[in-house]
Amino acid sequence: MLRTEKIRREENSRTRVGMSGNVLRRGSSVFNSVLSPRTSVLVIAILVIAMTLSACGFQLRGQASIPFETMRVETPAFSAFANDLERAIRSGSKTRIVDSRDQAEAVVQIVGESQEKHILSLSSGGRVREFELRYRVAYRLTDRAGTDLASPGEIVLRRDMTYDDTLVLAKESEEALLFRDMRTDAVRQMLRRLSVARPAS
Repeated sequence: MLRTEKIRREENSRTRVGMSGNVLRRGSSVFNSVLSPRTSVLVIAILVIAMTLSACGFQLRGQASIPFETMRVETPAFSAFANDLERAIRSGSKTRIVDSRDQAEAVVQIVGESQEKHILSLSSGGRVREFELRYRVAYRLTDRAGTDLASPGEIVLRRDMTYDDTLVLAKESEEALLFRDMRTDAVRQMLRRLSVARPAS
């Protein structure tokens, strides 16, 4: 009787050990699947997309103290910069954007906006190795009658970009993101310039 009971206890002990081993193996399998190369690539891709989306939209930090109650932004043609500037003024200041000069205490005229691309360096074989990207915005700040409230100005930004002609699509995407980043930076600079302007006396 005692020997039979001892055998049963040993069998139960082996069964529990076997079950624990299976649980550990299953846990290890789940852990390995979480860290599999395919999942890691997916996680990295999601992070890159999230960073890209956050870079696409302009986010104004804090409240801009623009000394005008109403303002109009004018441009001779479609301007992504003008659109971003209006959006930033609406969301980050107490100034109202109006549709008519007659309602505007100040008028921002976008005189010019350009994107430039210049070769910065070449390889020994004559291939482009690096570009310099330039983004320019020329503007005037006037009252509704056209009198300057500040000297006409220009914002010029530069970014360097390495180039590889075997990665054309990737470099085109990088270039677009760099120009978008410069446009966002230009909007911030414009807001700072507007904040130090003074209404007509």
